[in-house]
Amino acid sequence: MVIDYGSMRKTISLDLRQRILACCEEGKLTRQQIADRYRVSLGMVKKLLAQRKKTGDIAPRHRYSGRKPLFTVTHRRQLGRLIEDQPDITLEEMREALALRCTLPAIYYVLRGMKLTYKKNPARQRARARRRQAAA
Repeated sequence: MVIDYGSMRKTISLDLRQRILACCEEGKLTRQQIADRYRVSLGMVKKLLAQRKKTGDIAPRHRYSGRKPLFTVTHRRQLGRLIEDQPDITLEEMREALALRCTLPAIYYVLRGMKLTYKKNPARQRARARRRQAAA
C-alpha cells in the first residue's frame, strides 16, 4: 500500500485510504477512475477493498510485508539437534533431514547466524595433518 512517486515511495495515509474507500462506496466512478483521481494504482484500490473486507481495518500493515523467512524456529531447533546428534553431518544431509528446498549456502548462513559449527571435511583435515608432519 505504497504510492510510487518515481523513485520516492510513501505509505498512503489513513485519510487518503478513507477517501478512496468513500469514493468506492458512492459507486459513481470505476475503480480505475478512482485510482487515477487519487494518483494510486488500481491494485492499491483493490487491495484496500480486499483488506477492509477481510480484516475490517484499512490501516497500513507493515508487519506483514516483506519476504517470509524460510527457516522457522522449528527448523533452527532441528538443525541444532542434528549437529548435536551427528557432528560430522554435511550441509546436504541437513537439507535432506529438514526436507527444505534451499541452497546449501542458505543453511550455512543460518548456522553461522546461530553460531553453530559442524565438523569440516575429514579428507581436508587429514591432508593438513600430513603437510604439518612433512614440514616438521
